[in-house]
Amino acid sequence: MAKVIKTKKGLDIRMAGVAAKEYGQVSQAANIGFNPDDFYGITPKPIAKVGDKVEIGSVLFVDKKNPMFKVVSPVSGVVSAINRGERRKILDIVVANDLKATQATLPAVNWSGSVDEIKEGLSNAGMFAFFKQRPYDVMANPADSPRAIFISAFDKAPLAPDMNFILSQEGANFQAAINVLAKIAPVYVGVDKNATWAASLQNAEVTCFDGAYPVSNVGVQINKLAPINRGEIVWTIAPQEVVIMGRYIAKGVLDFSKTVALVGENVVAPKYYKVTMGSPVAALTRANLSQGVTSRLVAGNPLSGMQTTAESWLNPMVSQLTVLPEGDQIHEMLGWIMPRFSMFSLNGSFLSGLCSCMRKNKTFHFDTRILGGERHMIMSGEYDKVFPMDIYPEFLLKAIIAGDIDKMEALGIYEVAPEDFAAAEFVCSSKMELQKIVRKGLDLLRKEMC
Repeated sequence: MAKVIKTKKGLDIRMAGVAAKEYGQVSQAANIGFNPDDFYGITPKPIAKVGDKVEIGSVLFVDKKNPMFKVVSPVSGVVSAINRGERRKILDIVVANDLKATQATLPAVNWSGSVDEIKEGLSNAGMFAFFKQRPYDVMANPADSPRAIFISAFDKAPLAPDMNFILSQEGANFQAAINVLAKIAPVYVGVDKNATWAASLQNAEVTCFDGAYPVSNVGVQINKLAPINRGEIVWTIAPQEVVIMGRYIAKGVLDFSKTVALVGENVVAPKYYKVTMGSPVAALTRANLSQGVTSRLVAGNPLSGMQTTAESWLNPMVSQLTVLPEGDQIHEMLGWIMPRFSMFSLNGSFLSGLCSCMRKNKTFHFDTRILGGERHMIMSGEYDKVFPMDIYPEFLLKAIIAGDIDKMEALGIYEVAPEDFAAAEFVCSSKMELQKIVRKGLDLLRKEMC
């Protein structure tokens, strides 16, 4: 039986627009594309050229500094465009899908062999595009030797997809990947109490986490199980990417399809869709959005996701596409002075926040308005209430703002990623962009230390 860790700090936010547990129909995309910026921390070097024929598994681009990091094509077809911006920065690489799903012939892999053999096999199949590393929260370097590999197999962010629903039929593929990953480093899998599919997992330390968001963040789980010290490296990987890896290991076939939840108040019928990585956002949003209301598209969850457009390619790392009302058409009498019984409030600013039981069970309607202006940080302790890691968030943030690397190290920056501060940013009365501050601090530390 998995051990249980219960966190007391955090914040669950019930938003309207949760996906029904059913799959919608979506046709195969005529074009797929990858934006190298989605693979944070690499310098892309194109391998395929415009006009090249590619198969599933053909290399599109690599990291210029670490050529073992490869991003491969999830479809067969022809490279139709490599779009560039200022200073010839690669904006995206587009492949015209021929719908034939022709597989590239990759070298045979001995999955029972040495770590170097396993890494080479994963690299050739483009699997290292799924790994991130702590510290710095950047794409992992295949040449490193991680102390551990962490997988958070559930998600408690607002409107997050039910991973137990998605993974319920993928236990065998998940296990196949775990068996191989365990040869590289000890594997830790975080689940919730409803993860019956994970009851028989082997070759991994399975831990049940109970608590409010962000307990599902892999950073919280690392902090609770095996905090990172200076000089150590930990790899993380999302559960659906583990399944993709398991399919390749168990069957020798590259299948880059994954489930994405289309969620949010401005979605006509929120549900799950099976799409190929790199599919256009429009493939999901077409005819699925409410009309007459301005919407904002977010790749990921509402707190830590990135704004996107229907003309963009879906970030291959995300499992949800959130559609929120902008709120630009709302005109309220008396503004914030209104008592409000239907607006979320953590500190009792509105009457709806005075009754904790009402806030716990009620579904609230949100839009993208900030409802206030940025001001200086107030040391009020409000971040601590929603930050379950054994770290002082306010002091760490101030050290980052000051650029004090010694204090940043002492206060635990090696363990955190911007997403770990998403709940704190949501409750911040100063309206500060905490995740951007953390990203700036991680980039500064990486520049100085690497």
